[in-house]
Amino acid sequence: MKRATILIGVAMLVLGLSAGALAHSPICTCYDNGDGSISCEGGFSDGSSAAGVNMYVKQGDKELLKGAMNADSEFTFKKPKGDYKVVFDAGEGHQVIIQGKDIVE
Repeated sequence: MKRATILIGVAMLVLGLSAGALAHSPICTCYDNGDGSISCEGGFSDGSSAAGVNMYVKQGDKELLKGAMNADSEFTFKKPKGDYKVVFDAGEGHQVIIQGKDIVE
């Protein structure tokens, strides 16, 4: 009985470590190109591509622009006037929100 309990404990530990190794965090950075446009680059902490990840540019709750990361995990758009935010949205728990005021040249 004790041996079975130990084996179950070891199996749970291995499964837990495996699940942790598969986890990845979203990464997104945006910068002002100085020509009226903003460029963003994205990816994941495990090195995987962000190609196809949904991107949103919003003012408050209003969606100004919807697009997606290109094959190079990049997204460029015309800089809106006023306050705005950029949302890198790879699904629940995988979102990055960048305030426009934090995007610099």
